Amino acid sequence: MNKFTIVTFIAIVAVFSGIVYATQGNSSFKSNSQVPSLPPDADTFHMVSSAPALKGQEQQAQSQQQVQGEQTQAQPTFGVEEGIKASYSAVIRTTKGNIAVTLDGKDAPRTVKNFIDKIKSKFYTNLTFHRVEDWVIQGGDPKGDGTGGGLMQTEINALPFAPGSLGVARGNNINVSNDSQFFIVKTDASWLNQQYTNFGTVTDGMDVVNSVKVGDKILGITLESN
Repeated sequence: MNKFTIVTFIAIVAVFSGIVYATQGNSSFKSNSQVPSLPPDADTFHMVSSAPALKGQEQQAQSQQQVQGEQTQAQPTFGVEEGIKASYSAVIRTTKGNIAVTLDGKDAPRTVKNFIDKIKSKFYTNLTFHRVEDWVIQGGDPKGDGTGGGLMQTEINALPFAPGSLGVARGNNINVSNDSQFFIVKTDASWLNQQYTNFGTVTDGMDVVNSVKVGDKILGITLESN
């Protein structure tokens, strides 16, 4: 092999090596520029236990079921309006004095029928007013804490909740009301209009209503003859 051949061979190898190096280098750059960088702990698998959350959800569900069980121990009752007169007079006797009311049998017949039935059975005797605020007093709960009583249909009517209006307590479902807890508003409460059953009004004794405190008792309710 002469010198010319050796020099030519070396030159060819050098050129080929240069082409390969340039190609690989360029490919590596393109690859690195197209692949986004990952955080240092990207290959670390983080396990988050769901047990505490599930346990909390189960406890919350159980609590809700317990509360619902306390408040829905009876199926909704729809009352009977047959034989109910347009109005009745009643007196709510309390430890603070008497509250005279008119019950509106025309606009809330089923509610009035239910209320009268409870009056006749002396249901309200010795129950307390468990809620007293600057605008309302509420009582008639057999448990005394706001969770007692059965269920009945709400009777929406056009009667406004003016001072002295009698209403029926209810939960989130506007169609279902409590069958024993009632309230009396002390001030205008127009935001309750057509949201709660309005079944009567105070005709005498608003001073007693305004003096009632939490824990004061209902000594009894009497139905007056009309």
